[in-house]
Amino acid sequence: MDGWRGRLLVATPAIVGGVFARSVVILLDHDGDGALGVIVNRPLESEVHHLLPEWSGSVTSPTLLFQGGPVGLDSALAVGVLADPAPSAGPPAGFRPMAGRIGLVDLDGPPPEPQAFAGLRVFAGYAGWGPGQLEAEVEEGSWLVLDAEPGDLMSRHPDSLWHDVVRRQPGDLRFWATLPEDPSEN
Repeated sequence: MDGWRGRLLVATPAIVGGVFARSVVILLDHDGDGALGVIVNRPLESEVHHLLPEWSGSVTSPTLLFQGGPVGLDSALAVGVLADPAPSAGPPAGFRPMAGRIGLVDLDGPPPEPQAFAGLRVFAGYAGWGPGQLEAEVEEGSWLVLDAEPGDLMSRHPDSLWHDVVRRQPGDLRFWATLPEDPSEN
């Protein structure tokens, strides 16, 4: 079962505080054992070259470290999008496919050739849910499960990604993009 692998979790206004408020998460794994993803719209102030200087030429702009979630903040993981969905020589060394062209890239190996990827980001930590936990949060209205578009994971404007994803939805849902972050300011 791939469940929602490769789809976006978009925080609803029901999540009012913490790292998940107005977050957009790409689900890298989702099955009967739980779910794993990274928040793609939380850039930190640290440049990747401060943490992993040899990787600075391989990451997508903005070349910042991103907060991937509240779990494992003392570790980093790289997520890449293959430039070619079926490279003739096979995937680059250290690439582990997760959802289509999206996969994890081993930070312990040498940096990949930049042309191998359409984009690559480094995340501090990740978001994780136990069996049934994410499904319960979706059912209670905390998350929307939406299709990802090709530019979402590597958006050059991660700070506006929540608004952009919500705004492109059909029907009344797109009006959520006009809600102020603090409802008391309305």
